[in-house]
Amino acid sequence: MNWDQIEGRWAEMKGKAHATWGELTDGDLEQIGGKRDELVGKLQQRYGLAKEEAERKVDEWVNGR
Repeated sequence: MNWDQIEGRWAEMKGKAHATWGELTDGDLEQIGGKRDELVGKLQQRYGLAKEEAERKVDEWVNGR
């Protein structure tokens, strides 16, 4: 699945994102709105990750790892 597909199906994907990253609130997920950069930023903020690490985790999530 590519990011355009995720963004288009964000309402469905929010639950999967929350299951993976339980620290993200419903408000966070609404604010992210399917935007990859927003998700990376929220992961950095909530989990104290470096940008590269947050990007890697997002890529792994997208690729189903």
